[in-house]
Amino acid sequence: MNPSPTEADRPKTAPRPVPELPVPLKRKLSRRAVLLGLLALLLLGVGALVYHRYHMPPTLGARPGGLAGGRRGGFGGGFGAGGPTPVLVSVARSSDLNIILNGLGTVTPLATVTVRTQISGQLTSVNFTEGQLVKQGDLLAVIDPRPYEVSLEQAQGQLLQAQAQYNEAKIDLDRYVTLSAQDSISKQQVDAERALVSQYEGMVKTNQGTVDSAKLNLVYCHITAPFSGRVGFRLVDQGNFVTPGDAGGLVILAEVKPITVIFTLPEDSIPAVLTQFRAGAKIQVDAYNRDHTAKLATGGLSSLDNTVDPTTGTFKLRAIFPNDDDGLFPNQFVNISMLLAVKHGVTVIPTSAIERGQQGTFVYVVGQDNKAAAKSVTLGAVEGERQEILSGVAPGDRVVIDGADRLKDGMEVVPTFQRPGAGGPAKSGPPDGERRRRRPSGGN
Repeated sequence: MNPSPTEADRPKTAPRPVPELPVPLKRKLSRRAVLLGLLALLLLGVGALVYHRYHMPPTLGARPGGLAGGRRGGFGGGFGAGGPTPVLVSVARSSDLNIILNGLGTVTPLATVTVRTQISGQLTSVNFTEGQLVKQGDLLAVIDPRPYEVSLEQAQGQLLQAQAQYNEAKIDLDRYVTLSAQDSISKQQVDAERALVSQYEGMVKTNQGTVDSAKLNLVYCHITAPFSGRVGFRLVDQGNFVTPGDAGGLVILAEVKPITVIFTLPEDSIPAVLTQFRAGAKIQVDAYNRDHTAKLATGGLSSLDNTVDPTTGTFKLRAIFPNDDDGLFPNQFVNISMLLAVKHGVTVIPTSAIERGQQGTFVYVVGQDNKAAAKSVTLGAVEGERQEILSGVAPGDRVVIDGADRLKDGMEVVPTFQRPGAGGPAKSGPPDGERRRRRPSGGN
């Protein structure tokens, strides 16, 4: 019997290769892994959203959409869970408030004219410098006057001839009238002589008109500025033959002192503007540069347009500026701030105190017990960072201007006061006057 073969005697076979996944299957599995990861992140986000939603302040203090805005967050969270919340507050004050309307405008000269020649001729001299300020009546250019001087002499000669004939006819008429009274000549001869006198009289007037026209042409040879202003670039050089029909003219003259700005305002402002304008109030208008960072000029409202642009819902106004320092330039784009009126003794708070929720506009007011209460307010006019309050807040109330995103109605706070106009850090505790009037609470 043959012995069984050992492991060494058995023939060796190559290891079976591990089958590889097809490429489309690999891509499918990779996409599935990415989708599972995104789904996990989405579930985490929904969980955080639900958690925040059920830990928010009441409806009045809620942000639009139900989530805390956290738009300021000037303080860090710092007192731990359940402790008083630090906030920055400001005191509502009674103050004057400027009613300012803002618009966009374009600088427009009071008058713009293209200076042209009124006669034909050679331009013999140009008497201005481009961009020069000229006064009314200043000489701008001269056209060769010699042809018109000759025409004037001819017209004067014809006038003298006509006057001599007229005078002679008048003498003959007087003689004929005397002879007719003596029955020496017929009446028909007298009438003929009288007609001749009238004919010569007409010739005298015609020739006098020719003389006057020639004199006027000599005046037109000297082109002067029709008003004071600034000239632009020279459009015709000396030596060219110019005519009244030239399209470009000689130069463009613009009146810049004073100068106007035409600007637009929303049509909702018409009643308020008309009330002040018809009352004869002097409405101040300030012009600023394109970035609204520098004031260019101060003037006043002069007129209003008579229609509203239906495509934009705006109406046009014109303001006039002295422009003594040439701060405004024709066709320049400017920002306009118009001081319409001043409201005296109104309640004013910083605009940063205004909160908006599902039930409208409100502010957090810190009471004597240092607890924040959400109060609905009615807003009025705005001037910069100051907001007029028509109802809901009275002068002396402490309003939260930073940290309101962490508050709920009735929450205890630690107020830190912001001094009006102070550039440095805020000061803790109430203002000096209030510190003497109130007892400090136990939380301070």
